[in-house]
Amino acid sequence: MLDFLISVIALLVTLGILVTIHEFGHFWVARRCGVKVLRFSIGFGKAVKSWIGRDGVEYVIAPIPLGGYVKMLGQEDTNAAETGDVPVSQRHLSFAYKPLWQRMAIVAAGPIANFLLAIFVYWIIHVGYGVSGIAPVIQGVVEDSPAFAAGLREGDEILAVDGEETIIWQHVTLQMLARLGETGELNLTI
Repeated sequence: MLDFLISVIALLVTLGILVTIHEFGHFWVARRCGVKVLRFSIGFGKAVKSWIGRDGVEYVIAPIPLGGYVKMLGQEDTNAAETGDVPVSQRHLSFAYKPLWQRMAIVAAGPIANFLLAIFVYWIIHVGYGVSGIAPVIQGVVEDSPAFAAGLREGDEILAVDGEETIIWQHVTLQMLARLGETGELNLTI
């Protein structure tokens, strides 16, 4: 039961992070395009915490982290330019009055932010853990075998096959498979 609870909490935290990054992408690009952002909300349901920032945006945190939204001036009706719902004095701040390329950039910014997050997370995992696998260290050599005759001994680490670096056993195997069916020498660097 505890494992299930931990899994649910991990899922909710992960979704909360993804939603926040996604909505921040919309928020950031909207602000850069000069659109007035009215509300930045993370989660659904009644607000747990709400405040007005120095930038005039209402920031909201709600209890169910399965979504969120960025409310912008003129976003309710993309035909606001025709209906005149946005006061003339604020049209330069309205989503509906921005050029098509800016509206497209604002809409695309959320998924792009998630894509950049994925790249960043994969990079951190790769840098933090590097290449995973078993080091190509020989665990034993049968006497009277070609490997023993070639000088391989228990504890030797294969550093390269035919000049190609081998960090893990999989690299050694792939290099040898590439030579399958050939005759001649196989050069191992120990």
